[in-house]
Amino acid sequence: MNEKASPNRLINEKSPYLLQHAYNPVDWFPWGKEAFEKAKQENKPVFVSIGYSTCHWCHVMERESFEDEEVASVINERFVSIKVDREERPDLDSIYMSVCQVMTGQGGWPLNVFLTPDQVPFYAGTYFPKHSRYGRPGIIDVITQLHDTYINEPHKIEMTGERIKDAIMPPKQETSSEKLTMTAINAAVQQFKRVFDEQYGGFGSAPKFPTPHNLMFLLRYFHMTKDQEALNMVLKTLEGLSRGGIYDHIGYGFSRYSTDELYLVPHFEKMLYDNAMLLMAYTEAYQVTGENSHQVISEQIIEYVLRDMRHPDGGFYSAEDADSEGVEGKFYIWDYFEIFDHLDEDVAELYCAVYDITPEGNFEGENIPNLIREPIDSFAAHNDLDAAEVRKQLEEARKVLFNVREERVHPHKDDKILTAWNGLMIAALAKAGRVYNHQEALVAAKSAIQFIEQNLIVDGRVMVRYRDGEVKQEGFIDDYAYLLWAYIELYETTFDLSYLKKAKTLTHQMIELFWDGENGGFYFYGEDNEELLIRPKDVYDGALPSGNSVATLQMLRLARLTGEFSLEDKVQNVFDAFGDDVIHYPMGHTYMLMAYMTTQMKMKEVVVLGSTDSENNVITHLHKEFHPNLTYLANEDSSLFTGVADFAAGYSKVNDQETYYVCENFVCYKPLTSENEAIELINGDKES
Repeated sequence: MNEKASPNRLINEKSPYLLQHAYNPVDWFPWGKEAFEKAKQENKPVFVSIGYSTCHWCHVMERESFEDEEVASVINERFVSIKVDREERPDLDSIYMSVCQVMTGQGGWPLNVFLTPDQVPFYAGTYFPKHSRYGRPGIIDVITQLHDTYINEPHKIEMTGERIKDAIMPPKQETSSEKLTMTAINAAVQQFKRVFDEQYGGFGSAPKFPTPHNLMFLLRYFHMTKDQEALNMVLKTLEGLSRGGIYDHIGYGFSRYSTDELYLVPHFEKMLYDNAMLLMAYTEAYQVTGENSHQVISEQIIEYVLRDMRHPDGGFYSAEDADSEGVEGKFYIWDYFEIFDHLDEDVAELYCAVYDITPEGNFEGENIPNLIREPIDSFAAHNDLDAAEVRKQLEEARKVLFNVREERVHPHKDDKILTAWNGLMIAALAKAGRVYNHQEALVAAKSAIQFIEQNLIVDGRVMVRYRDGEVKQEGFIDDYAYLLWAYIELYETTFDLSYLKKAKTLTHQMIELFWDGENGGFYFYGEDNEELLIRPKDVYDGALPSGNSVATLQMLRLARLTGEFSLEDKVQNVFDAFGDDVIHYPMGHTYMLMAYMTTQMKMKEVVVLGSTDSENNVITHLHKEFHPNLTYLANEDSSLFTGVADFAAGYSKVNDQETYYVCENFVCYKPLTSENEAIELINGDKES
């Protein structure tokens, strides 16, 4: 960034990504009418470049091309150029990523799309170098050739645009011909078994993404079927992730993905959403197994997020870059001799031996601390050392090295606050708060939801982004669905009925704004959002579960919490709308299959009339155990359920004692006053 140059229009934006490009010589516009009107007036095509502030290859393309005067001159002369932050405008990103995949068979960022002034795409790609090399076209050649075609052969542009529109246009009738059954769930599990990495955990080959909702799906499958192999895949993967270099063993938190099958060398950027979903997965694994290692990693993720990713007023930042001082991973890697500069020799030798730090290095001559070779307790046993003492010394060393690392130049932090990703983190913190009785996590979750309510809900409409006092963009289905998840987790942790009321209100707004009344399912953007080339519906559970999938499972939970069973009709409509998609590729729709699996288990509802604190053994049991198909309400006074969960408002205590109502598959048992009897009934055959 050359701040001595005159800034372009992006200087007036709040997005960290757009501001990174504010001093480029490329004459960038933000997305909006001004850019397209200029393109029409000057008969120029439009160059749209989409990325995000912690994207490594976005930085590379900026350095090579967008900061280059020659490239800028070529672009400015021939195109009107628009920069888009994909995290602020996921609607644009979704549509134009589909275009890129249709045209090239692949996608990624930076995402570069070329449009007519009427917003019709006619060419797309990802990273372009300045000059053509390695079979990849250069940006100068691309710009020159596309402009020449646009001016001299406009019919070709028009024909290409029409073909692309036809290819990405949703079919008119979207109700599926095939119905979801357990066959799709079993097929997904078999797909995972075929590609499971038995040595290191995870699925497939490099690069390896954590994709935590896949693990959450397998945990539910184990719960339902007792398939031990499904559980083993989850536990091996979680262990591989936490021992690998993808995990920050000094400052905690997970990087976005591993570039190798070992989980040794990560792409070093840290995303809020990955850490939220991984916190959820480790917490659920703890509920299933009771293994302390899952609690340790969970609490370390919480420590990282609350220390490094929290706004002073409670919201959570979006991401931390992979690069610092222009070098990927520089903040995180260590020279062998540097360790000895800061630790006593015997402690340094121990630390290096345990964490695979050598003079030769394990990454470009430097070292990424990791435990891939063996975990700490195994190392202690093999070297006849006391494990507790080894852990104590390593923790003291970690604190020293953390403080040393804090003095380095930190990677860029994308400090915008996104409703969707905050919803995920709030849900994860609320769940961890109740499972581990982690009060700091719960306080942080409540503070963050308050931040969202105060800053990102405007006149009742959920918005996408807050930064530096500015709120921008009406929310999409992901914002609503993830926020709904947060409210439900907060209710089940605190039993504060205000969260359940807000969940109901949010759900009805979500249906009003996004629901397809003709074919079922939720559109990506709402009735009041900017109308784009198409109005897509997203159901693929990729790096994150889709808004449709999350909305479906959370509506199902809400229906059972409140007795509003009309929501279950909507759930069935979603299954009917997307059955073909899910059946065609079950492994890519695991969160949707989690929702469907929930409908195939025995339903259980519990109402506790009495104490809602940790002194109540039934509440503690509900919080600690893994009950993916159980919903529960609790209050001292059942009349307070009126208007929220009316079915429970008429319940009363037996002999003025703490009373437990347990229902299963639409049948309610007699009310109980014994904690032990209630727990026994809740457990039943453990399918709850």
